Amino acid sequence: MLKTQNPARHADRTAFPLGQFGAISRSNPRSHVSANARPNRSRSSAASDQSANQAANSPGQTHDPDRQDASAVRGRRRWILGLALLVVLGAGAVWSQFPFRRRVAAAAVDTPLDERRAFQYLEAICKLGPRPSGSAAMIQQQQMLEQHFRQHGAVVERQSFDIRHPVDGSRVTMTNLIARWFPDRQDRVVLCCHYDTRPFPDQDRRQPRGVFVGANDGASGAALFSELAHHLPNLPTKVGVDLVLFDGEEFIFPRTNEDDYFLGSTHFARDYVGRPPAFRYRSGVLVDMIGDKELQLYYERNSMRLAKPVCQEIWQVARRLKLDDFVARTRHEVRDDHLALNEIAKIPTCDLIDFDYPRPGLTGSYWHTTEDTPDKCSGESICKVGWVLLEFLKQQK
Repeated sequence: MLKTQNPARHADRTAFPLGQFGAISRSNPRSHVSANARPNRSRSSAASDQSANQAANSPGQTHDPDRQDASAVRGRRRWILGLALLVVLGAGAVWSQFPFRRRVAAAAVDTPLDERRAFQYLEAICKLGPRPSGSAAMIQQQQMLEQHFRQHGAVVERQSFDIRHPVDGSRVTMTNLIARWFPDRQDRVVLCCHYDTRPFPDQDRRQPRGVFVGANDGASGAALFSELAHHLPNLPTKVGVDLVLFDGEEFIFPRTNEDDYFLGSTHFARDYVGRPPAFRYRSGVLVDMIGDKELQLYYERNSMRLAKPVCQEIWQVARRLKLDDFVARTRHEVRDDHLALNEIAKIPTCDLIDFDYPRPGLTGSYWHTTEDTPDKCSGESICKVGWVLLEFLKQQK
């Protein structure tokens, strides 16, 4: 996916600049303290000098160095305590400017999904290693997922297409994996994610050519769908449900002029329009980067522009379930797989994405770095999103 910095220029394929909030969260404490400390220190020194001179020149008074030293110590103590209070209040003012809600860790939520199992799916996928399109690990992942979905009653379809590798021109076969439950129903909802990983962690300053396993950005959606497969066969819903895993979400290589984003979702959307199926998709939900331990999901701008009723319905479900991880405010504008579904296929699709990974703070973003590993994710976050999706499906009329 791509974060659009300027909404007026969302057509530009410019990656979200990391550290946009770093200026707030990483405000230099040294300059902050020194700016407030210097005036206080000078005033204290001047007061001490003045008191000493008065004591020395006053008739009938004796100069007591010990008493003067004790007074100076007390003055310094008061100055230090005052400075500490200013720092605390200043820090509170800084954090209060954050548009991001910083909370105490939320209490554990008992969802009908299996959090431990969902996390084990994520770990198993990551153990395959990097899974860029056309790789042996990607093919192995496809086989694992296809077998898993079939075991839980899905009709599985592979939607394959070929592209040219942007570096060497070789043929690369990409495959969207489609798992259908209640295939005879004409009115359907599509839940989708991407399951490929970026070839390299190009946002990693230390290891831009390192190993990228994409625990959150790649595996979290596939892990969620693997868990949902246990619940879909007997789900009391009136709509058919398709889980679609897109290939080629960002088949990007450094130093190439190719702009190969969203290949799988674009192919899926064009096929839906070019060869209309017997059914129709009434709506769609894209999940991306939903495994973050510090889950916070905001309205995404393009989703609100193109699929506002779907977004609002999902957040209403989350509110009913008392999941405050879904924040009813707009935060990011992201170019993601949902755009092809909205703009080409005309399927109103909402993007559930936690782009703050981790939350803004002293740690840099894990997005597209070697730090995107399973230990940064949680089964609880995955299952919270899954619970909302199951309830969303159940209330479809």
